[in-house]
Amino acid sequence: MKKRHLDVHRLSTARFHHTVFWAVIMNVIIIVLAALLGRAALNLKAAITDKPDVAIYLLLPDAGITSAHVLREGKNERDYLAETASGSMFVRLYKGPDRKWSVSETQLLHE
Repeated sequence: MKKRHLDVHRLSTARFHHTVFWAVIMNVIIIVLAALLGRAALNLKAAITDKPDVAIYLLLPDAGITSAHVLREGKNERDYLAETASGSMFVRLYKGPDRKWSVSETQLLHE
């Protein structure tokens, strides 16, 4: 069996720079993607915990809410009149002990 030795003639400055260039590009891409995912996760967390007006759309994705109007606002509770494809809906959100907004009640309203 023939032993393979490192072919010194194949190593060159141009090949080294080419490899380093692509390694740096790939590292930048990975870092940018990680930063974008981290920012998206923070925005989603803020929408659910800090902004209940956006949380109503995220907590009820199947309802098909087109618009929502605040009826009553309290420290830990908010009531909304939401317009959906099937008509008006009353939605009550409350902030739990973990500071996250949750749906406590939904009712379809009749005309």
